[in-house]
Amino acid sequence: MLVTYLKDLQKIINRGDAREESFYHCLKDMIDAYAKLNQISKCEVGILPKATEAGNPDFRVWDGKAHITGYIEAKKPQTYNLDPIAVSEQLKRYLSTFPNLILTNFYEFRLYQHGQLVDGVSIASPINATQMQKTPPLTKVEDFANLLERYFSFSLPAITDPKSLADALAKRTRFLRDEIITIELAEEEKRDKKVLLNFYESFKKLLINNLSPQQFADLYAQTLTYGIFAARTRSEGDFNRELIYKNIPDTLGILKSIFKFISYEEPPQAMAVLIDDIADILFNTDIQKILYRFYTEGKGSDPIVHFYESFLSEYDPKLRESRGVYYTPEPVVGYIVRGIHSLLKSRFDKEDGLASPDVTILDPAAGTLTFPAEAIRLAIREHRDKYGDGGIHNLIKRQILPNFYAIELMMAPYTVGHLKISYLLAEQGYEFADDERFKLYLSNTLEPDTPEQISLPIARDISDECVLANEVKHREPILVILGNPPYSYESENTNKWTEKLLKTDMDGAQSYYKVDGAILDERNPRGLQDDYVKFLRFAQWKIHKAGRGIVGMITNHGYLDNPTFRGMRQSLMKTFDEIYVLDLHGNSLKKEVTPDGGMDENVFDIRQGTAIVLMLKLDSASKAAGDAGLTQSQVFHHELFGLRQNKYDWLDNNTFDANGYQKIKPRPPFYLFHPEAAGNEHYLNWTSLPEIFPLNSVGIATARDKLTIQDTKNKVKKTIHHFASLDPETARTAFKLGKDSRDWKVDLAQNDLKDSGLNDENIVPIFYRPFDIRFTYYTGRSRGFNSMPRNEIMQHMQKDNKAFVLAKRVESDGLWEHLMITNHLSTNHSVSIKESNYVFPLYLYPDEEPEDIFDSTEREFNIEPELLAQFHAKWQDFVPHQLFYYVYAILHSPKYRERFAQYLKIDFPRIPFTDDFGLFEKLAELGRELAELHLLKSPRLSQPIAKYQGSGSNDTIEFIRFDEHNGTVQINDDKYFEGITTELWNYHIGGYQVLHKYLKDRKGKSLADPIHYSRMATALKETISLQTEIDLLVDPVLDTGLGE
Repeated sequence: MLVTYLKDLQKIINRGDAREESFYHCLKDMIDAYAKLNQISKCEVGILPKATEAGNPDFRVWDGKAHITGYIEAKKPQTYNLDPIAVSEQLKRYLSTFPNLILTNFYEFRLYQHGQLVDGVSIASPINATQMQKTPPLTKVEDFANLLERYFSFSLPAITDPKSLADALAKRTRFLRDEIITIELAEEEKRDKKVLLNFYESFKKLLINNLSPQQFADLYAQTLTYGIFAARTRSEGDFNRELIYKNIPDTLGILKSIFKFISYEEPPQAMAVLIDDIADILFNTDIQKILYRFYTEGKGSDPIVHFYESFLSEYDPKLRESRGVYYTPEPVVGYIVRGIHSLLKSRFDKEDGLASPDVTILDPAAGTLTFPAEAIRLAIREHRDKYGDGGIHNLIKRQILPNFYAIELMMAPYTVGHLKISYLLAEQGYEFADDERFKLYLSNTLEPDTPEQISLPIARDISDECVLANEVKHREPILVILGNPPYSYESENTNKWTEKLLKTDMDGAQSYYKVDGAILDERNPRGLQDDYVKFLRFAQWKIHKAGRGIVGMITNHGYLDNPTFRGMRQSLMKTFDEIYVLDLHGNSLKKEVTPDGGMDENVFDIRQGTAIVLMLKLDSASKAAGDAGLTQSQVFHHELFGLRQNKYDWLDNNTFDANGYQKIKPRPPFYLFHPEAAGNEHYLNWTSLPEIFPLNSVGIATARDKLTIQDTKNKVKKTIHHFASLDPETARTAFKLGKDSRDWKVDLAQNDLKDSGLNDENIVPIFYRPFDIRFTYYTGRSRGFNSMPRNEIMQHMQKDNKAFVLAKRVESDGLWEHLMITNHLSTNHSVSIKESNYVFPLYLYPDEEPEDIFDSTEREFNIEPELLAQFHAKWQDFVPHQLFYYVYAILHSPKYRERFAQYLKIDFPRIPFTDDFGLFEKLAELGRELAELHLLKSPRLSQPIAKYQGSGSNDTIEFIRFDEHNGTVQINDDKYFEGITTELWNYHIGGYQVLHKYLKDRKGKSLADPIHYSRMATALKETISLQTEIDLLVDPVLDTGLGE
């Protein structure tokens, strides 16, 4: 046998034109002969196609039907050394996927099992064969026979533990995604027959418009694995690729179509081979035992979701993390579903709760059906506890299957969801009839009604699902809507229907884009386009139209107090009679902590904080049975801080109880869904900063700070001349400018410079960071050198002026401290990098030179004229600039910042006015002194508290090392500042730790002006002193309007 094999190889070598594939039949014939000689029945050696790069090994050895012995990967005989191949990425992928594999150059054979090299034999020398052109002598026949015996004796042990199954399936699914589907899609682009591409186009056009080929490969690979797993749970006896189709229910048309192609048509052979392999794995798996293990190891949790999580952990841990929305923690689900069940009984006259006849529920973003499954369990438990087991079959058939609905966009969780419900009902002894299914539909809740009609594979099945989903979305009356919708600030679900849903009073449900009858005045209302907002709006609209119902969801908690959502909050209050908010906090983006400063963890592995909301719209009878005096929405609030497990424990151990929630009164203009600090409500009656200083705007947006802002005038001059002299693409590379954006383009920036004449007079100071004045080239032209120069404001700052620079809203969880004064142009991040910074100038200058001598050339105060008149009428000695400094003093009061912290985070500050002119003057003077300090013009700076110490010429900031004990800040081994207390070092203005930030921005450079840094430290010390003085005076002012 082997002698013949070597002779056949030599004949092909001696032809001189042989490729690797030329030798395949020799190896196939030799393996066939070995199997026949050793009476190995049902052995087929399949040569796998190489028409594409899609990738299985070259040979599959199997029984021709289901059981796979192993694979062989061959390299041409001239590959004398297999060592480099053994460590190649290709072989690593094969070894991680296929547990029984031979690597060969037709003369040397290496056997790998479970990824490890277990045997190796060379039966002849490939060098002799290829270089000497004669058949080499045969060696080690017995060793080779032992290797083949070990290869053929290999069999996968029956899988009985969940981890082994998850690992085996994950490896093959990953290979299917990366090495077969992805490559096959690319190859089909070059061919007339486009099987997988047609599937891809169907999904893209009917479900996910922005679906990429890589995403489709992932979706399709997972769907195949879950579908095979689902089919295996329904099969008894034999199981192989052809039998998968027979074990998919007829009512699941989409899955049926996918597996008709896989089982009976002509899938790409590389795909067919791997599907055979997956089917073989599952054939050797005791599925029921596995599911039982999933159930017990999950401590009673859903075994299908436990399998799904285990699989994703092996398949793609990052994907599992990013798709946390698919499976909500069970304590959260349980609390929401139990709450709905209780409210149905107490407020909707449904004495059996979710088990009551005609209770309809919908999860519009269902994932793996976590919420509907829990609702089913609770309905069955309720019925069993009250009426016994005898009616469970009828409860499922007549209540649950007709009235429980769900919609899911992604194919993988859709498949798992159907598997889950099938298993859940089977546990209750219920088997689906041939014409039954759970009403989980593959569709997008947020897409328009009518799916596009296309003639592509699977398109009709997807279209049929969308039609059924649209019936539920638009015509089926729903009493309960629940779930965990996705959070996506950059929503992909933007279309005419969602825009109408959000922006119009759709079927009487007030738009989210208006409040108190007026259009929502928001510069950037993007937050209202988040997917979770759209799902909440869908639920509101659906219940509003029905006239009664409950919404129970967990979502991002941003809508509870963000001003952008005030129209949404008012709209919800107009639709729902009772709203119960359980804020779970855990917002690491805002650095949330517990009230006592401890760790506050999220209930998910995400950074956004979350909240549970239960919203009730009652009919007249339900209102009468509840609160007879209920005439408008009542809002209730509760919150949980602390460790994740503690939150889980609370949710597990508590059932919704309205008495455990605090009643709150959301009031205009913000309608906040959390309690306002007692005794501070009068704050909202004070005058808002824009009502005092009407002309204001966000600061300059440069779009390219490193290009447009420099330390010195000379650097600006060199930069602009060099930049303007280059062609656009060379300039882009030289200055590392990246891609153009909508409002900043290299050529437009260059044209702006050239059109202005590169005039040195346009090089002006700009307030860049606290106490950090730099320079820019300013023309005032939008989409020029500076992207958005805000000339309507900045033209006034180019003359003698002062301005407040502050943040309108604050994301961090600390106190508001986002304010400073400047006498220069200012950027939109001068006091805070996260939030846009607004500029409020004191003076306004005429736009142009006067046309005649009677036109005013005087600057005016940027103060509301009516307000100015009131102050003049009240106080004879009032001077307008006193108001500016008075406001600056109030805004620096620590008492003001702490007492009204919740309001300062969400909108421009509001200012209380005293009727005591003497007090007004004192505060104004303190504000003036603060302003002089912050502009570094105060006589208080003449005696600096910080000194620059050390010796030598090295002023380079090599490191920044604060010594709390000695009160020093060292910048290198030779130089340091002394006199810096911990209080000064930790002082923040907005998002910046002032003394640290200044040095950090200059790290690696020489500190040009150490005296400036000493003056900064002194200014901060004097600021703290003045803040203390302000707080000694401010109490009566902060109580202005209290009790009115």
